[in-house]
Amino acid sequence: MKKLIQFMKRNYKIIIPILLLAGALLSFNYSNRHDPDTDRTLMSVLRMILTQGHYQPATIDDEFSEGVYTNFLDVIDPTKHYFMQADIDEFNRYKDSLDTQFIQDDLSFFYLVYKRYQQRLKESEAIYKEILSHPIAIDVKDTYSVDYKNSAFPKDKAALYKVWEKQLKMRYLGRLYDKELAEKDKQAADSTYKAKTFFVLKEEALEKTRENMNDLYDRIYELDQDDWLTYYINSIAAQFGPHTNYLNPKNKKRFDITMAGKLEGIGARLMKEGEYTKVSELISGGPAWRAGELEVGDIILKVAQGDAEPLDIVGMRLDDAIEFIKGKKGTEVRLTLKKVDGTIQTISIIRDVVELDETFVKSSIVEKDGKKYGLIYLPKFYIDFDHRNDRNSATDMALELQRLQDEGVSGIMIDLRNNGGGSLKTAIDIAGLFIDEGPVVQVKYRGEKARVREDDEPGVQWDGPMVVLVNELSASASEIFAAAMQDYKRAIIIGGKQTFGKGTVQNFYPINQYTNSNEDLGYLKLTIQKFYRINGGSTQLRGVTPDIVVPTRYSYLDIGERDYDNPMQWDRIKPVGYKTWKSPFDFTSAINASEQRIANNEQFNLIESNAKWLKEGQEDKTIYLDYDSFKQDIVSHDEVAKQFDAIDDFKSGLQFTSPHYELPLMEADSILAQKRARWHTDLSKDIYVDESVHILEDLIMKSGTKIVKH
Repeated sequence: MKKLIQFMKRNYKIIIPILLLAGALLSFNYSNRHDPDTDRTLMSVLRMILTQGHYQPATIDDEFSEGVYTNFLDVIDPTKHYFMQADIDEFNRYKDSLDTQFIQDDLSFFYLVYKRYQQRLKESEAIYKEILSHPIAIDVKDTYSVDYKNSAFPKDKAALYKVWEKQLKMRYLGRLYDKELAEKDKQAADSTYKAKTFFVLKEEALEKTRENMNDLYDRIYELDQDDWLTYYINSIAAQFGPHTNYLNPKNKKRFDITMAGKLEGIGARLMKEGEYTKVSELISGGPAWRAGELEVGDIILKVAQGDAEPLDIVGMRLDDAIEFIKGKKGTEVRLTLKKVDGTIQTISIIRDVVELDETFVKSSIVEKDGKKYGLIYLPKFYIDFDHRNDRNSATDMALELQRLQDEGVSGIMIDLRNNGGGSLKTAIDIAGLFIDEGPVVQVKYRGEKARVREDDEPGVQWDGPMVVLVNELSASASEIFAAAMQDYKRAIIIGGKQTFGKGTVQNFYPINQYTNSNEDLGYLKLTIQKFYRINGGSTQLRGVTPDIVVPTRYSYLDIGERDYDNPMQWDRIKPVGYKTWKSPFDFTSAINASEQRIANNEQFNLIESNAKWLKEGQEDKTIYLDYDSFKQDIVSHDEVAKQFDAIDDFKSGLQFTSPHYELPLMEADSILAQKRARWHTDLSKDIYVDESVHILEDLIMKSGTKIVKH
């Protein structure tokens, strides 16, 4: 089916929450399914592993207790439409004692909240059915704030009913707007089409809202207790850091399948953020990555199988949402997204497997003013530890460098944007291609001295000018490589305000390894190491600050380690001895010239303005509840958004070509030729690559140094 791209200009601040994240955690058969003694055993083993194995264990005190308390209630009732203030008053007596309960394997708070939630959930089912049994007025002036974190719980049942009225009305208005827009599109496509009346559209929107709520509650009652207990345990694990979490046996199995890429479906990793399913990573070589329309930071609102009616997944448990998104190779899934810029876009993706060749290093050549420059794209630091003789990112990088040198390039760009990391070993080996032997990174275990990991191979493969491109999604091993190049003064780093800031390493620990239980108790993912630069500073939290900072759409958005709850803090250890690169290139002049160009570049200034506007949109939490104002709010947002359309119109004028070795391969493989053509087109529209070429030009011009082939 032809790719469907439909911009449905709806509410850009929040997309009508289904309000049921909490419900997705429950079943009503706890007493029949779980043995409290097994739960206590699980808690005891988890406490032992967390406190004794974590790189920097949390202090078990009142602050810890309050963190568990707040996190758990946020997960259960993020939009504050189940519990009332009287419930919170009762729960509050545990607010400072959950640390003691954790130490004593006491789950009293867990059982209390679980039982109360069952009661409130049944009551809420009656409330929503009552509200949706009547027509909803769309002309009454009213607003609703979706700033849930700063809103209070309803004081009584009357206030709770009012909250449900407003939240359901938000959802209803969104459906009504979608239907009205769809009718206009049908009329525009077919002049003979007889549009439905507005009265009919209102009835259909109301009925669809009822169906969706009923479906969600049906799924709630089918879920098992393991998920509910897992969320409570992870409220505890979250106090040890954002990358420490418990996976029950079912979730661990799903994780293993996902890591193997066998059931990715669209080739994206997803995370839960409040009631939303958010894209956290695109798998290089996967169908979503190849299509180029899904982005990190996008929120998936609806999922449709081919031409079928879309299903709302807002508020749905992550595991259930993934079940709807994944599917067999060759089938179509349509995703309705809330994009980073607040617009609503529906895209079509044909499910497929990850194409391994697209996860590997690749290069391109651009010629300007008689000089050639090479760009090497590295999507991840890959290696197969079970088959060490197979290709890996370090050997592939060395080969690609040699090919570019044979082409006579004068400068190299290494593109690490969106590279989430991978093998530390290959990052060290790749660094060794550009520096003489010496330290690359320090790795520290809890309570031990840092271990220095070095490049022990003398000599370099490339001694010419080099630029490394990074962005806010360059993480882990990418940050290690970029930091080493910066510390050695070997390359100029260009990118957003900072890289991701993940300077820690995690490992999985099977719970049953520490107990005699015959029941599979799952796994704990635990932070066990921390990375440090050779200058002593950690890459944790602060990441790498580029030598040249450029505005990006992510400049002011909540993306990066620093935006997680309870991230491990930045610190410094003793630096190691190393000698900076004796460069013939004038980095200072090149950096100054670049900063001047960026400051005076209208396109970069437009990107900066857009980034600020995106942040403003994030902070606007007011929803209009009369239909006219609801629509006008969307239209006004769309009008402002149009001024940033020119960002996508940039063309550098540079022409990119494949290195000679790839030409016969493309002649024999039309699919490869199509992939490279698309990539080269994208590169010609990439303002960051364009600026990187300017930087290489400046470095060569100011040095007058002839590049030597190795």
